[in-house]
Order: sequence, then C-alpha cells, then structure tokens
Amino acid sequence: MAQPTTIETAAPTKPHNTTLTNAIDDPTVTLQRFDLTDLEQFTQEKTYATTASKDFHLFYVGRDDVHDILKYVLSRVSVSLYLNMFGFDDNELNDILMKIVLDSSITMLVTLDRSQAGGQHERALLQADKEHNLALFNTHFVIGQSETHQISHTKGFVADGKVAGEGSTNWSGSGEGTFVVKEQPGGKGYKAQNNTQSIITDPDTIGRFTAELIAEHMIAEKQAAATGGTAKQQQLPNGERPYIRKRVKPSPYPAKSHHAKK
Repeated sequence: MAQPTTIETAAPTKPHNTTLTNAIDDPTVTLQRFDLTDLEQFTQEKTYATTASKDFHLFYVGRDDVHDILKYVLSRVSVSLYLNMFGFDDNELNDILMKIVLDSSITMLVTLDRSQAGGQHERALLQADKEHNLALFNTHFVIGQSETHQISHTKGFVADGKVAGEGSTNWSGSGEGTFVVKEQPGGKGYKAQNNTQSIITDPDTIGRFTAELIAEHMIAEKQAAATGGTAKQQQLPNGERPYIRKRVKPSPYPAKSHHAKK
C-alpha cells in the first residue's frame, strides 16, 4: 500500500528589510498583541520595575532609546494612525508614514504645525514626498494651527486604537536623542535634548486622545478651506503648500491589517 506523500513547506521568512525595531515591510507583525513590556528592551535598565504600570510608561530622551521606541510602534500599524506632530524632521519615521499611506486598508490622518513646516529640513521632507507623486491617497496630511491660530504644539499619536504616544519629544535627531554608540547614549557627535515620551495603552486615554487628534485635524482642514478652498491651496510662510493625499489605485504594499502578529 502506497504511503501518503508528505509535503514539506518552508517556514515563512520575514522580508529582508525587516528588523526588530522597524517591521513596516512585514505585514504579519502588528500591534494586535502589543504589551508595554515589548519596549523595556529600549530602556537603560533593559527591564521595568515589578511595580511598573501595566498601561503607562514614561521614557526619557538621552537615557532610553526613544527613536527606536517610536519606530517599533509606528512600523507595526495595521489599522489606523492619528498623529499630530509639532517638529517633523525625522527621515526614518517619515519613510514609515509614507509606506503606511500606500496601504489602502489603513486610515491615517496627520496634522503638522504651520510654522514648523517652513523649516529647512521639514520643508525638504515634504517636498520629497510630493516629488514621489503621492498627491492622491487613502489618507491625508494637513498643515495648520490651533483653533485660535496659535502653534499646533501637540506631539502625539494613537496607533490602531491600541497604543498612544505623547510627550515633549519632537521628531528630530536631538529631539529623540542620537545614539552614536550602539545601544547606549554617548560617543562623538552624541546629542540629546531633555525630553520625555510616554507610551499608553489605557483604553479611556486612547479613546479621548483619538477624538482630540481628529478634532485638531478638522480645525486645520477648516483653516485650509478658509484660505483657498483646500489644504493644497493654503500658503505657508515660505510659499510652500501643504497637501491632501487620497487613495485612487491599488496598493503595491500588502494590507497589514489582514494579518495577526505571530
């Protein structure tokens, strides 16, 4: 009697660009099973105290690796991202957002401050994004101010309705801390501001913060409409224009929200 043939299948391999801190190219890695202890590896102590909160942790720029903490969370977004960031000068985090907007299964709203958008580095980032012909996408960016036309100083996000981040940290080298020596602060060229970055999983905080981030985005949208009908027509101090991106063609990237974290 013939024996049934056994078919061996190779174990799935992760995309070659995927790292522990940046999983944006791997659709199987998400925030669905995220736990704050996932981030203790990025602290100076490499562990939390036994009395640490289960739904809130505060990290410190220069002491903890805040840049990799932000990468770890943002690169695992698979459902939605609501973000308002005052200083937006981080190429690597910008690249992660640019891959998220290519996924039609992810909703993303990003609000940036009008005064900061005129800065040399931030202006260059936004210009590079536009040069990739990303004018029409499933999510949109808007540049504006607070409701009373003050700076939009919020520095935070809600990812997938599960993880929030908020603090004094701007997205820049010195704002997040530049870890020149591997896995520890210090070394030639090291620089770090005194900043904090909280990561939160408390459902009540996440729900209320989501509502606030959407409200701030809508305020900026109304300001843009008042100055010319669309955000694309709103003039910045240096003559640049913010833009709206909406999805109109099939995504070349996998829909991360269709997968669960392994």
